[in-house]
Amino acid sequence: MTYAIEVNNLVKKFGDNVAVDGVNLKVEAGQIYGVLGPNGAGKSTTINMLATLLKPTSGEAKIFGHDIVKEGAIVRQLIGVTGQFASVDEGLTGMQNLVIFGQLLGLSKKDAKQKAKDLLEEFSLTEAADRPLEKFSGGMRRRLDLAASLIAQPDLIFLDEPTTGLDPRTRNQMWETIRSQVKRGATVLLTTQYLDEADQLADRIAIIDHGKVIAEGTPQELKDSVDGAVTLDDVFLTITGDHIEVEEGEE
Repeated sequence: MTYAIEVNNLVKKFGDNVAVDGVNLKVEAGQIYGVLGPNGAGKSTTINMLATLLKPTSGEAKIFGHDIVKEGAIVRQLIGVTGQFASVDEGLTGMQNLVIFGQLLGLSKKDAKQKAKDLLEEFSLTEAADRPLEKFSGGMRRRLDLAASLIAQPDLIFLDEPTTGLDPRTRNQMWETIRSQVKRGATVLLTTQYLDEADQLADRIAIIDHGKVIAEGTPQELKDSVDGAVTLDDVFLTITGDHIEVEEGEE
């Protein structure tokens, strides 16, 4: 079996604070794997370590068999990352941002322009291609950020709360884009504040609380593990004693 992600006893400490406390994960290639947890549970810190943005305090993790610390340069060639906040340049247009991302990832200017054009169309941003980012709505910025992470067609995509603040129509559009990436052969690790999103998209889900994985399985397995659970919200509330709270956003 080919694993896109293998994590063994991963720990991250910030001083006396243990943000990630012995996480173990195995994510099969070609899956959408959801990671849920309350705010501050360690989800983003885990992704940042897997994406080589943070060095683990201890433990190990591999991306397609490559160690995230010892082989970080190789790992970075295999992944795309979309964080909670847009990583694009406010002073440039949507097209300019994507072309620069493409060139930084090794595409020729011609290929970067064509890929940028294709992604702008896929994310319904063609009409805004030459618009300064300062005039983009929040939803448009999120879509552009995801487009930037896909420009090199990575084998593994980390999506850290990619649809937070999006209206339902744009969120559904984002879901279709995520599914299309898996159809082309990518693996997706998704953190989300929307339990219905995890239920709809994820093949398997890990629930993290206080830096530890406290439950793992398919959406249905998680529901079956809790008496009377009908939704993932029932599961989450029962095993963490907390609700995931999100702020309503607009496009």
